[in-house]
Amino acid sequence: MTSAAFENIISRDKREQFIGLRNTAFVLLVCLVALYVTGFFDAQRFIEGAPAVKQLLSEMVPPNFDRWEHWVIPLRDTLAMSIAGTALTIVLSLPLALLAAPNTTPNPLVGRVARVILAAFRSVPEIILGILFVAAVGFGALPGVLALALHSTGMVAKFYAEAIEHVDPKPLEAAKAAGASRFQVITHAVLPQVLPQLADITIYRWEYHFRASAVMGIVGAGGIGFELMAALRLIKYDEVSAILLSILICVLVVDGIGSALRKHLK
Repeated sequence: MTSAAFENIISRDKREQFIGLRNTAFVLLVCLVALYVTGFFDAQRFIEGAPAVKQLLSEMVPPNFDRWEHWVIPLRDTLAMSIAGTALTIVLSLPLALLAAPNTTPNPLVGRVARVILAAFRSVPEIILGILFVAAVGFGALPGVLALALHSTGMVAKFYAEAIEHVDPKPLEAAKAAGASRFQVITHAVLPQVLPQLADITIYRWEYHFRASAVMGIVGAGGIGFELMAALRLIKYDEVSAILLSILICVLVVDGIGSALRKHLK
């Protein structure tokens, strides 16, 4: 290697390092500006809020589990909401993902429309959808399931579509060359390649759904969130801490089940 070529490699490496440092500095600057805008560096607010935090913690400890029997059914409903919401999310997400992915969509226009629909689903928080569905179908777990599924479809279908987009194109070309229909190409050449990824995405979303289901009860969509909101309104912070601990235990159990499922699928 000549000295000129070696110098070119060193120069290119230095440029890449400079670009990396510049990009890192820009990201850090944006983060610092965001923290400043949101008041994170206002030390006076933290100092003034310290007594209130101390008082709140004193009222939350020790947790009061006297009404634990009243939380069993809401926790069961929360778990059922998370499972039902995940199942409905899969049913909605897979067709939309196939329409949104460039290598499986019937035509580019359909793909763009599908991606706009997914973006619209993602743009509305599930808590807002929960309020709307409570107004539409009444109180209970059903509006929570619908809200979770509709919001998550926007996110899960996007991840599904990205996984489908990056499959190896050779099996697709071979299936088409063999005269397979579009449906056969999807079932025999696309889905077998992405099923492990889709399963991972789905399990992670189920874990998220349990945590989100706990919040849906706050707007009347059933589950343990309703009990949590009732305790907050009655200023029973010792019950609030007990309910939060109960939710934490259930979350750990759900996360453990999700990890076991992922290991089993691998």
